[in-house]
Amino acid sequence: MLNKIRPGLERVLTPVGHAVARIGPSPNAITVVGTLGVAAGALVLFPRGEFFWGTMVITAFVLFDMLDGAVARVTGKISKFGAFLDSTMDRVADAAIFCGLMIGLYRDGQETLAWVALYCLVAGAVVSYAKARAEGLGYTCNVGIAERAERLIVALVAAGFDGLGVPFILAVALWALAALSTITIGQRFATVYVQARDAAQAGDVAGDAAGSDDAKSDEAADAAQARDSAAEPRP
Repeated sequence: MLNKIRPGLERVLTPVGHAVARIGPSPNAITVVGTLGVAAGALVLFPRGEFFWGTMVITAFVLFDMLDGAVARVTGKISKFGAFLDSTMDRVADAAIFCGLMIGLYRDGQETLAWVALYCLVAGAVVSYAKARAEGLGYTCNVGIAERAERLIVALVAAGFDGLGVPFILAVALWALAALSTITIGQRFATVYVQARDAAQAGDVAGDAAGSDDAKSDEAADAAQARDSAAEPRP
């Protein structure tokens, strides 16, 4: 859903990308540093119950990580490996965030909520994989009410307010994320199924048409052969 604001966000980040590019870090270095910062904040602070400060550290490095694309555009260093690295590091960051939440909740005695956090992690991975696999097969899969950006915003905002002492907000957020992620998986399965079914039907129609053309060609050949036989002089 937040992908709709991506063009506007890119315009905002481009001037910042120019400034960062003059300092010298490569887009890939920004990606790796951003991911390491997110992982450190999540796996060091969240397990200690420091949800507010963990959220602040993670948010800072998430914003830093967003500059990799801007720097790549302004320096002309856009590459397939960079896209692969960015996508892979996103999965690492997501895993660190939800693992940190899970450990922190478990240590706090909230075992059920810790399992919900684990489910959110697994469901988020399936959401991302479903899109990647669909696109690898040639289908489009840009659907879903809980894509990565939405999941991160909900989880981090809830964790931050929980760290400030707001009751029940993290529990509500994680249960909601679990439900929304499940719905998103269903949406992506349905979208790919429809495309695959339509492609199969189109293939069947094309096959029937080809078979009909072959049949007509055979009939025409038989008719021509019959005419030639009739035109032959009889002894």
